[in-house]
Amino acid sequence: MRRWGEKPYYSLNYYLQQTFGCKVYKVALNAGMSCPNRDGKIGTGGCIFCSAGGSGEFAGNRNYSITEQIGQGIAGTSKFHANAYVAYFQAYTNTYAPVERLREIFTEAIQHPKVAAISIATRPDCLDEEKIALLAELNQVKPVWVELGLQTIWEETASYIRRGYHLDCFEDACRQLREKGLTVIVHVILGLPNETKEQMLATIHYLNDQDIQGIKLQLLHVLKGTDLASDYKAGKFQVLKEEEYVSLVVDCIERISPEIVIHRLTGDGPKDLLIAPFWSTRKMQVLNEIHHELKIRNTWQGRILEV
Repeated sequence: MRRWGEKPYYSLNYYLQQTFGCKVYKVALNAGMSCPNRDGKIGTGGCIFCSAGGSGEFAGNRNYSITEQIGQGIAGTSKFHANAYVAYFQAYTNTYAPVERLREIFTEAIQHPKVAAISIATRPDCLDEEKIALLAELNQVKPVWVELGLQTIWEETASYIRRGYHLDCFEDACRQLREKGLTVIVHVILGLPNETKEQMLATIHYLNDQDIQGIKLQLLHVLKGTDLASDYKAGKFQVLKEEEYVSLVVDCIERISPEIVIHRLTGDGPKDLLIAPFWSTRKMQVLNEIHHELKIRNTWQGRILEV
């Protein structure tokens, strides 16, 4: 069985250690972007699950410069004793601005002496030739990762969550990014309303056939102030139970290509906004249960460690 350190899957920690030769930690940034699914270009309500913070509740304060946010992030994570950092542009859509503005903020981040790489969360419909050329240019200075929020391959679900683009848009963006040598990481949400286990695993199989380098598995969170919360309160769907999610994640791990780095096995929902599932707030317990399930299935013969 192929192994990556103590785990039977290609974890982000292992990748970072092998790539940079030291402990690397992420700092989440807010570049003050918006989203075409909020400002009226595509829609005004955003994706059905997305809070007013644009998935950036744990990101820095947009009122501070990128350099200041990086400094604050480093100070806030000092207990982890990292030697270098990934500057993670997390909030909203981080290529949804004129290329001159993108050059300014990304260059500021990449020139920080403690930053080893930058990671840019965005939408595939917000990447054009000029922006991709800029990212490729910066990639010659330090590694640039582009995180695409696919969530699902199923068009019916994509329409329900108001994703705002079709699958061929994702494929086209992925192809263009890879042609320029950029690292592509894809976000997948597990537990989207009315999707079956077979459909979720089909999304994993689809991504195995794409030229991607990383994947993030995210539990569906129901957050206050979202349209998803209204549907949940109306009883239109149920969230996954803890044991269901643990089993599903292990099913995904067993199917993800060994060449793809697994950046996340679950996610944090802001406690002040979280409606369901409450068990997700026990992140370390959930991670340990995932690792225990891997061990039970004989996928792993090592120690239980944090991802």
